[in-house]
Amino acid sequence: MDLRQTKLAGERAKAALKIAALAITLALAACSSKDDLDDLALNETPPEVLYNEGLALRAQGKLGPASKKFEELDKLYPYSEYAKKSLVNMAYLNFSRGKYTEAITAAQRFLTLYPGNEDAAYALYIIGQSYFRQMPDITRDQATTEKAASAFNELIQRYPDSEYTPDAEAKLRAASDQLAGKEMQVGRFYLKKRNYIAAINRFKTVVINYQTTRHVEEALFRLTEGYYSLGVVNEAQTAAAVLGHNFPDTQWYKDAYSLLNKGGYEPSEDSGSWISKAFRGINVL
Repeated sequence: MDLRQTKLAGERAKAALKIAALAITLALAACSSKDDLDDLALNETPPEVLYNEGLALRAQGKLGPASKKFEELDKLYPYSEYAKKSLVNMAYLNFSRGKYTEAITAAQRFLTLYPGNEDAAYALYIIGQSYFRQMPDITRDQATTEKAASAFNELIQRYPDSEYTPDAEAKLRAASDQLAGKEMQVGRFYLKKRNYIAAINRFKTVVINYQTTRHVEEALFRLTEGYYSLGVVNEAQTAAAVLGHNFPDTQWYKDAYSLLNKGGYEPSEDSGSWISKAFRGINVL
């Protein structure tokens, strides 16, 4: 056998070994999958027993095993009344264990399958709480904060009398304050760069969407500053006037008044301005 033939024979042997190894891997995977299915198929434990076992484990503080028990019930009896209760328990247990993604998934699945169920408010609360626990600091993207606010707001709107609503309202205020703070941070950055239009748009968002947060006072001052820098004196005067009317004793109003006064102007509200309309509860978008 020459060198070329020897090389070809070696390559064929290697290929044969790879095929054999792949076949063994697939066979083992199939056996494992079959074993899992067989285990489920052989498990004839009634759903109520599985559910009570899960509750017992939960009461003992064994949250991981309890969660697995509810998952097992959900797989074996997906359309049973106990599977419905298991989903709520899975959401709670995952939340308690800090597995927020899994908690959100279980709660959202519950809401999709049983939107009118009495536990729907609790499922929304779990979703809001899970996002709330993951809110980043103000320097980072606030998509998670927005999702927390959305879930809490939906809970408040749909279930105003729920026992979870008071806490949802408190956490919605905290989330809204953070969202407003982010807008202010970006707005100040643009203002410093003298990109006044971009800055004004950020402060406008705070005034319209987050009017009840602590940031609205500064937002009105920054609007005064931004409009004045652009030479749009009428809007600058209106922002200062609205600031003075709603927050007359703040340093922000004193600074706004001083800024206008240096140019020979005073705060003066234009009732047709979007700023004035926003504080009268008129939709300006």
